[in-house]
Amino acid sequence: MAIPPSWIVQTGRSIWTQIWQLMMSQLAPPNDRGEYQRPQSEFRNQIEGKYSAQPHRYRLYIGWSCPWAHRTLVVRALKGLEDAIEIVVLQGDANAGGWKLPKSEHDCQTLAQLYRFAKPGYTGRSTVPMLWDTQTYSIVNNESAEIIEILNAEFNEYAQHPELDLAPIALQESIAQWNETVYQTVNNGVYRCGFAQTQAAYDRAHAELFATLDEIELLLKNQDYLCGDLLTLADIRLFTTLIRFDVVYHNLFKCNRRQIRDYPHLQAYTAKIYQLPGVAATCNFPTILQDYYGNLFPLNPGGIIPQLPDLSYLVELKS
Repeated sequence: MAIPPSWIVQTGRSIWTQIWQLMMSQLAPPNDRGEYQRPQSEFRNQIEGKYSAQPHRYRLYIGWSCPWAHRTLVVRALKGLEDAIEIVVLQGDANAGGWKLPKSEHDCQTLAQLYRFAKPGYTGRSTVPMLWDTQTYSIVNNESAEIIEILNAEFNEYAQHPELDLAPIALQESIAQWNETVYQTVNNGVYRCGFAQTQAAYDRAHAELFATLDEIELLLKNQDYLCGDLLTLADIRLFTTLIRFDVVYHNLFKCNRRQIRDYPHLQAYTAKIYQLPGVAATCNFPTILQDYYGNLFPLNPGGIIPQLPDLSYLVELKS
């Protein structure tokens, strides 16, 4: 078959580039160097004052595919808070421009509408995870890093595993240091690769991502977890990116220097956490694949959903 005439190729490329830049400016706002800038979360309340720790009072709104929401599911499972804190699973819908509720709540069909119900006139991002108070019909918090701290510390009276502390005082400095490094270069680093809008921005993010993964690989030769021999919130924050890495980030986000299965110690570490009680049930791989490849259409305009990669190491490797 003949290649289309050059004017068709050039016109098509020009039109698609303009459309892509417009969509990406809304999906992933860049700075003047083409680097993705993740906006800050806006609801940052704690369980104090008008928000008291009570069972069955709070709901956690999540999406299976979201790594930030996944953190909260893992901590909820490890602490044994399933009976105390309900989850509401949302569906990502690109046509709706965000997350859809499984059923109408307060005459709201989407998460964006629920945000505006809680705060009339709200125009910010409507993200998951979101911790909702069913008594005051208000948003407690939508910052995942803070929600997992809340789940770890504030509901022990209702937890099946109150003895588990994922942020012990003696390790808090180490946890904070790893959180900062992992957030910048890995958690957000994969998005900085996938959403980069210049070659230089992508190259920087890619180099920083794999420098950190290489560093952690060496560290895990001599210890079980980031902060030593104890599982902490820092590990949970890293895990939810690692578990998606071979499934979506390696290909879709161009994080393609290596896969996690190419790192002996990182893959064993990921499998160790995956095999902890309750954690595997929080990992919905078909939905992760569908949502990333299906909803991030600027990165996958053809809409083809690939097959899942080989994830057998998650169950074959013993912790």
